[in-house]
Amino acid sequence: MTKTGRQAEQKVAVGNGDRRQPAREEIWRRMSKASFAVLSHVTPNGEPRSSGVVYTTGRGRLYVAVAPDSWKALQIPATGQVAVTVPVRRGGLLSLLAPIPPATISFHARAVVHPAGHSYITSLLPELAKLVPPERLADCRIVEIFPEGHFLTYGIGTSLLSMRNPAAARARVPVN
Repeated sequence: MTKTGRQAEQKVAVGNGDRRQPAREEIWRRMSKASFAVLSHVTPNGEPRSSGVVYTTGRGRLYVAVAPDSWKALQIPATGQVAVTVPVRRGGLLSLLAPIPPATISFHARAVVHPAGHSYITSLLPELAKLVPPERLADCRIVEIFPEGHFLTYGIGTSLLSMRNPAAARARVPVN
């Protein structure tokens, strides 16, 4: 492990031992390798909604392409607040033999829905073109998600066996 990696870790006392507190950089690295998340919001009538989305990361944000007439595009601007959970696959070959739940990274965020064809976003991240077929890119809306507060993780920076112990598997890491 590099000196920078060691400096980014914190040891946290748990039960009879210590576990490694995941660093913010590790959380972003895991999120940038993944591409699927559950995005939740509240409708203007106060009803909760969630849906699976494909995303990309960049500049400390997540970006999601949505249809201009989708609930996300129409309802997120009412509050500008969302919650995100990113499942992180763990276990390799072992996960094919045993039921190993994914690790997770969850956070609340401020979200901005940019109008269809917004040049700032499409020029900022060429990766957005990977989210949407080229014929739909000009018409879709981009949800720009700014994480706030803390990342709440489960199973990040712990062994698979430690995931059985919630106190050892959970962590709370500041976003900034």
